Amino acid sequence: FVCLFLFSRSNAKLVAPLGCLVSRQKHTLPDLPYDYAALEPHINAEIMQLHHSKHHATYVNNLNVAEEKYKEALAKGDVTTQVSLQPALKFNGGGHINHSIFWTNLSPNGGGEPKGELMEAIKRDFGSFANFKEKLTAVSVGVQGSGWGWLGYNKEQGRLQIAACANQDPLQGTTGLIPLLGIDVWEHAYYLQYKNVRPDYLKAIWNVINWENVSSRYATCKK
Repeated sequence: FVCLFLFSRSNAKLVAPLGCLVSRQKHTLPDLPYDYAALEPHINAEIMQLHHSKHHATYVNNLNVAEEKYKEALAKGDVTTQVSLQPALKFNGGGHINHSIFWTNLSPNGGGEPKGELMEAIKRDFGSFANFKEKLTAVSVGVQGSGWGWLGYNKEQGRLQIAACANQDPLQGTTGLIPLLGIDVWEHAYYLQYKNVRPDYLKAIWNVINWENVSSRYATCKK
């Protein structure tokens, strides 16, 4: 009975871990908590539909295939195949984890500023909300090629931290930071509406950030 721990540190209450490869349920595409058009005019319905039903669905499907192959290799004691499957598990597993967080980080009732403990932590660690917003935007704009900008929680140091991850690298699995807010800067997240002008997309996305969700994640990871 062997478990894959590559992504199992993800918060189980918010995103299901990949879990065990023997006797497990297949991963499924999570439903969006709002309609595809709900985030307009900031992110249009066509982008949301393609992003969710095509791109995220592909990560889920490919993750299931990779895990099945891994399970077979594990049963055979085929270490070479197990090693060769790690990039597919990381990419597709990360894509599934990242997008499962991303959808809940957005809301048609989002925008504005956070309140309570999260706001106090942002002021403590970044000086002000304006400074935090500027830094996360700059890090996200600066991602070369495809990737993500993140607000994460450093549990060892007890503070918030901004980071960028390439491609679909999952924040916690690659940096140890617990993900609170992720901004997808792959072109499929914005190109149909904002073309190649990533800064315009990043300016718009702050209008739909679900601070209640981010605050809930922060409260959970502090326990």
